[in-house]
Amino acid sequence: MQIQIRPYEESDEDAVVALWKACGLTRPWNDPHKDIARKLAVQREWFLVGTLEGRVVASVMAGYEGHRGWVNYLAVAPVARMRGAGRALMAEVERLLLAAGCPKINLQIRSDNAAVIEFYRRLGYGNDEVVSFGKRLVEDESRA
Repeated sequence: MQIQIRPYEESDEDAVVALWKACGLTRPWNDPHKDIARKLAVQREWFLVGTLEGRVVASVMAGYEGHRGWVNYLAVAPVARMRGAGRALMAEVERLLLAAGCPKINLQIRSDNAAVIEFYRRLGYGNDEVVSFGKRLVEDESRA
């Protein structure tokens, strides 16, 4: 069976948070429920889920601020991996961003996540040889 891609719906929240936890994407300093609420306020149509037999098994958030596209929270449930779900979600994100006039996509990968680095390499992404900086403007008290 092939993955079905659709926009996120509010009723998906618990399944998406459980997916992110199963994939090791949550961190104590990022409350996943707050991250979802923030995404729904900005380009909510680019928050996608992948389903198999009606169950959420994948997710991705995309955004574009006029200079670069960004990808966050690409996740595929361990039981659904190696079936093309991640590739399909990224293809849809690329299609949406290209249609919006986006010239380049950026994403961040934890440096010790070799499997994900290889996944993106296979899709044509490469290391831009930059240092990623961040600064928290709002401290989350995680419910994760």
